[in-house]
Amino acid sequence: MTGALRLDLGQDEQPMPVDPTALSLNENPFPPLPSVREAIDNAVRAANRYPEFLPERLRRVIGSHIGVDAGQVVIGAGATGVAMQVLSAVTSPGDQIVLSTPTFDGYPILARMARLSPVVISLDRRGHHDLDAMADAAAGARVVVLCRPHNPTGTLETPADVHRFLLRVPAETVVLIDEAYIEFVARQLRLDTRVIIAQFPNVVVVRTFSKAYGLAGIRVGYGFCAPELARTLWAMQMPFGTASTGVAAVTASYAAEDQLRRRVAAVSAERNFLRSQLSNLGVVSTSSHANFLYLPRRDIPWPEVFADSGLRVRSYGDGGVRITVGERTSSRAVLRAVRAVAQ
Repeated sequence: MTGALRLDLGQDEQPMPVDPTALSLNENPFPPLPSVREAIDNAVRAANRYPEFLPERLRRVIGSHIGVDAGQVVIGAGATGVAMQVLSAVTSPGDQIVLSTPTFDGYPILARMARLSPVVISLDRRGHHDLDAMADAAAGARVVVLCRPHNPTGTLETPADVHRFLLRVPAETVVLIDEAYIEFVARQLRLDTRVIIAQFPNVVVVRTFSKAYGLAGIRVGYGFCAPELARTLWAMQMPFGTASTGVAAVTASYAAEDQLRRRVAAVSAERNFLRSQLSNLGVVSTSSHANFLYLPRRDIPWPEVFADSGLRVRSYGDGGVRITVGERTSSRAVLRAVRAVAQ
């Protein structure tokens, strides 16, 4: 079972016995590590007490870990909460926001909540952003969203291409770089985000603890940017908005970073296994650097195929589907569904 999620992991680190058909939300199949569960349990004992008025302690913990000043960090309810905080702080109703299509489901919803006008730019055939078209559209927009890895395709734009894109975006347009899945990206392919936010004070980098860290139910995300923009965003920080369990879970997760990296490696190996097996069946998938795969439509109407399979995947209007990488049982179920039509 080379590449399976159980490879080289201890008993306490095995995936939970989850529903192998639930492959639509890109959840981590692993439960929180024992040390993280203990920290959460301890925090719950004081649940009768309010958390900090503003999450000063958490921004210090995160800032220290990623190597930026605490004053450059903002906190939200997952990456989605941070993105909404950005839109609330820097936009007015009627402003334009540039989005790719397809994109993360949350962005069109957030744009509607902020009463923004979306400018939608289609991905190319390989599932990559059209950065030139997005840069052109940015001239009249207040915010541009760039997901790296992209959701739902999992693709990456090169650091050089991102840099050229940022040079073209007007200084008064905020660029939200969504790195929700960055822990699954090989280190040599990651952006030097500290350099980027120093060179481009209009950039906000957004991350989450929901995916690689397996804390989707805790709802903690963060953003970091240049100090002046961070002060603007921090002014929109919700009082008592970050639970004490979140602070405890993040602190304990950082202390267990080595164990978490092993989990990320296991999920990435399962992704590579699934993509390889799909390729052997003649099925095209995008080059994903996240914990999911994307099957573009091409000649097969994938939403219809998976609707009949009993598997819950995320379907898109262009006929593609996004499939969460789960444990080997899930991978086999996906392959059975695909094999039935591919052959």
